[in-house]
Amino acid sequence: MVKLFGALSDETRLRIIKLLEMGELCVCDITAALDMSQPKVSFHLSTLKEAGLIRDRKDGKWVYYSLEAGDLFSRFLIISICERYSNGDDRYRLENYRKAGGC
Repeated sequence: MVKLFGALSDETRLRIIKLLEMGELCVCDITAALDMSQPKVSFHLSTLKEAGLIRDRKDGKWVYYSLEAGDLFSRFLIISICERYSNGDDRYRLENYRKAGGC
């Protein structure tokens, strides 16, 4: 529980969860959407993964992240975050990044 709530105590991690509501994303997508460096984003992704909120999948040199369907309590928290947290700027940056060709 401490890891779970610790992971949810940071705004950047809430922004990542909200982005992943759209579906699976590559690290480069998340980095572009958040307008942050890759090492910072990777740190936050690692924290979310340790808490059991997200999962990763490797495909060649790329790593893709998605929401973890875990236990009912975690799912409830994720749904609550996605309903209440707004990140329109992040989605806008992600869409522009993808239109420009992405990674």
